Amino acid sequence: MCGIVGYVGHRPALGVVVEALRRMEYRGYDSAGVAVVGPRAAQTGVVTVEKRAGKLANLTGALQVDIAADPDRFAGTTGMGHTRWATHGRPTDRNAHPHVAGGFAVVHNGIIENYAALRAELEAYGVEFESDTDTEVAVQLVQHHYVAGSTAGDFEASAYAALRRLDGAFTLLFVHAAHPGTIVAARRSTPLVVGVGDGETFLGSDVAAFIEHTRDAVELGQDQVVIITAGGYLITDFAGEPQPGTPFRIDWDLEAAEKGGHDYFMLKEIEEQPAAVENTLLGHFEGGRIVLDEQRLSDQDLRDVDKVFIVACGSAYHSGLVAKYAIEHWTRLPCEVELASEFRYRDPVLGRSTLVVAISQSGETADTLEAVRHAREQKARVLAVCNTNGAQIPRESDAVLYTRAGPEIGVASTKAFLAQVTANYLVGLALAQARGTKYPDEVAREYRDLEAMPALVEKVLATGPAMRDLARELAGADTILFLGRHVGYPVALEGALKLKELAYMHAEGFAAGELKHGPIALIEDGLPVIVVMPSPRGRAVLHSKLVSNIREIQARGARTIVIAEEGDEAAATHADNLIQIPAAPTLFQPLLATVPLQIFAAEVAQARGYDVDKPRNLAKSVTVE
Repeated sequence: MCGIVGYVGHRPALGVVVEALRRMEYRGYDSAGVAVVGPRAAQTGVVTVEKRAGKLANLTGALQVDIAADPDRFAGTTGMGHTRWATHGRPTDRNAHPHVAGGFAVVHNGIIENYAALRAELEAYGVEFESDTDTEVAVQLVQHHYVAGSTAGDFEASAYAALRRLDGAFTLLFVHAAHPGTIVAARRSTPLVVGVGDGETFLGSDVAAFIEHTRDAVELGQDQVVIITAGGYLITDFAGEPQPGTPFRIDWDLEAAEKGGHDYFMLKEIEEQPAAVENTLLGHFEGGRIVLDEQRLSDQDLRDVDKVFIVACGSAYHSGLVAKYAIEHWTRLPCEVELASEFRYRDPVLGRSTLVVAISQSGETADTLEAVRHAREQKARVLAVCNTNGAQIPRESDAVLYTRAGPEIGVASTKAFLAQVTANYLVGLALAQARGTKYPDEVAREYRDLEAMPALVEKVLATGPAMRDLARELAGADTILFLGRHVGYPVALEGALKLKELAYMHAEGFAAGELKHGPIALIEDGLPVIVVMPSPRGRAVLHSKLVSNIREIQARGARTIVIAEEGDEAAATHADNLIQIPAAPTLFQPLLATVPLQIFAAEVAQARGYDVDKPRNLAKSVTVE
């Protein structure tokens, strides 16, 4: 989820762009770069660019050195910038944006799915690539059209011709050295907003990029191109036909805009979950097959697997518990889920036919990294599920599946967790595909069902107001219990963890069938118990048993808050508070049922006066054992 900014106007572009990048750095801090089109570009025929791996401070330091040596180097009133969350190619100076070719420069957010075919085509024409990214294909392609064929010499026509060749999800901004005062941009499935000022026009991944200068904005639609100048903007489709935009007025201030208009980052990240799920799925089903990102395991290697271990910590561990149900159901392989901090110390039985799936948002989690190293020492195969391109765990693994949740600023994991659950399903399907335990059409059907989940997650976000009201009502409780069965059990554990992390409350998650084996002693009058109900369609036996569990706790005075599928009349009958979620395949229900619990925990924390984004004693990435 990279951050993009563009500017054409009357101010020095460099200052506008760098300040916008400061406000956009939450979207990525693997590298940052700027491009300015001004007198220097006109003289040299090349856009003036500076870029650096690492945080924005590395770029600003380099710019200070550049300007000290040549004060006019970045003069110009047209510019663009990029702050990167690496998804393709390691975060290095070489792979940082902007990328250049001829007189063009480009910045990009998203994934160009057909980059390999386009790169091979361009290399056949003699084009030499300078980076490892899919992004460079876009700028080399537009340069190719600019120097040859019917669009030769025409900046805008060349950009349109290139855009029509691209598959995937992307936001792209193009500038050209010979065309100061113009930026051509396009969006498909990733965000881009126009800011309209007085004699100046802005582009940004969100309004935080330009709210310091204007509150008048225009929302772009899917598959739209926008050409901006200092005097305004033109919106078209990819064929160049004029299209309407959607003007709107930004009604929050600069400080709030840094959180996208939300009170805290965690709520913003909860609302980004449909995109996190969608982006994690993107590009992983090609030619009728599930594909991983970096696969150094053959189908034969996967067929040889006779046992799966999943190692992870915290929320990632809970995502692994969900994965166990899917993997065992789809592949008929035994699957164990281990806390990474305990894994190597109990001397697990591993070998060449063992697959260890290591799940880590940062890719640097110390306990999980040591578990990976122990697995490798025992000759086991390792597959990493990670949100950070080029991190240590992926580098030491045999295969990688990247979750594309983008940077998560809130310490308590939300969108990273849903992305991990999604990625784990892909791992299970890849195993089933290689082992032949599912036919190709069955794999395709499961993938299509997964593709439908982002829209359903979007619907679940509508439960927010009800969960907020409930949170305020229950903020004074001393204890809240969570119950679930089957895949609802890990959801209950995750819901309890979120409440512990954020609201510092005693919260426990239980497998509902274990109630009568001890935990039912905790039930007393008025005790809130949140119950995650399975679908009455897919798991009717489990559903009826959980209804019985609800009756047991209600008989002892508990207050039941039930998360249930729409139309579940039995759940509604036994709920003091009912939260409805859309119907979904049983194995995929955690993607929906988790979301109300995230909102609930965040709102309880806020009602109790705590910092939602930075809970005490916690760090985003745990790099020590």
